This record gives sequence, C-alpha cells and structure tokens, in this order.
Amino acid sequence: MAFHSFGSTGSVTEFRTCSVKAYRPVIGVLCCNEVADRPVQLVASRFIEPLSRIADATVLLVPALADACDAAALTSRLDGLLLTGSRSHVGAQHYGSEQQSDARLDAQRDYVALTLAEAMIESGRPVFGICRGLQELNVLFGGTLTQELGDLHHRPGAHAFDDLFEHHHAASLQRGGVLHAFGEGDRITVNSVHRQGIDQLGQGLTVEAVSLEDGLVEAFSARPCGGDVLALQWHPEWDGAQGRTNRGFFRRIGSALRGDTELGARSAAAGGER
Repeated sequence: MAFHSFGSTGSVTEFRTCSVKAYRPVIGVLCCNEVADRPVQLVASRFIEPLSRIADATVLLVPALADACDAAALTSRLDGLLLTGSRSHVGAQHYGSEQQSDARLDAQRDYVALTLAEAMIESGRPVFGICRGLQELNVLFGGTLTQELGDLHHRPGAHAFDDLFEHHHAASLQRGGVLHAFGEGDRITVNSVHRQGIDQLGQGLTVEAVSLEDGLVEAFSARPCGGDVLALQWHPEWDGAQGRTNRGFFRRIGSALRGDTELGARSAAAGGER
C-alpha cells in the first residue's frame, strides 16, 4: 500500500511515494520534570535509541504531569511502559519512611509512575524499569528503599556523566532467572550511578541479580497479571546497550510488547542483533 505526498505547490511533479510500514508496538517512556530556563519534560535520548534499534518499538513520551495523566486512556493505547532513570529520588512517604535525604524530589513523577504502572500491570501489559524505575516498581509492590548506600554504588565527587558511568561493580545473576537465560554467565559487571536502592523487596518480586559485594538487589522480575515486570538498578542503555545481558533486556522488551517472551529469551541467549 502506498500514498502520494505532494510538495507545497501542489504540483504532481513533486510527489513522492511513501510505503506504509508494518506496525511496531508502542512503548510509553516516562519523562521527568526538569528546569532549563523554564519547566520542561525531559528524557535522555539514550533510553530511546535501543528501544527502537533493539526492541523494534515505537516510543511515545509520557509527561510526568499529574493533571495530564489519564492512566486508563494511556493503558488502552500503550503496548508497554518503561520507567526510566532520573536525577530525582522517590519520595519517602510512598513507602512509609521518615527517612529523607537532601536529594532532588519529583512528586509529579512519583504520582504518574506509580499510577500508570499499576494500571498497566493490572491490565496485563508489560512494564520495565531502569534505576529510578526499579525503585518505583519496588515501592509499587509494597517494598521499601534506602539511601544508606556506600561508595560502591556511586562515584563520590564525580560530576561529568562519563565519570559517573565509569563506576562499576560485579553482580551475580540468579541461575534459572530471566537475565541468566541471556547467556552471559553467572557474573556480570554493571555500572552503578545511584544513591537510593532497595531495602525491603516488594511482595511477589523475584530477585534476578544482586551485588556481589554487599548483596543489594540489582534486578527483579514478576508476572503478576500475565505481563512482564522486569527492572534493573543499573543502566543497560548506557554506551549503546553493550553486553549480552544489556542487549537481552531490550530484546525482552521487544518480545514482551509483542506477547512472545519465549521468543525474546531465545533471541537474547543466541546473541542475535536486529
């Protein structure tokens, strides 16, 4: 099927033929509230690129604005959701803690993330998390968070992004888990760019990876209503999603959006690139 698109003059000599591409599933990617001379909605481009290249998905940015969040309407239109990392922390009131740090907060992001993720999960649609996204999902499942993390998880004094993401440590993958099936082995090296992490794991979540040095939960999974829930504390999108586990995470997203997680597991384990 094709259609003709005409130039601004309307001349038939200026037309071009455009083929209609096959449908790609749509994944919502949650933004953050930032200020760049004025309030803006922001998401780093590096989260989007592997969703297109590896997951073969179309990305729809979701504003982190409470008044603009119609969870039911968005859930009916999205095939899946990714909760991204952020420079802000999840508010302590959401997990019943009085602990409060001097970190940046984003109350509207909290509201949209928890409300929309709950609606998506209850509808059986897949939801994924990276860094702050893992923390939000843990809270959604009744877990708690802590800011009492050592320098293992964040490079002290680093300000440039490249310096932050050069901070690594070893993590152990749980045998028989979703991530272990991607074929990278029992142990991987992950970047570590966070000052907030899991204290108590949420109900119904299965540990996928832990820090080898201090046992902090680095990844978890679940399928509470038939759709994938999979979240990583590290940033698999950094540096183009290098490594089997990081690429496998995005392949799993693509297959989950299409309703075929078995295909995604086989593809990730095989190491094939789209």
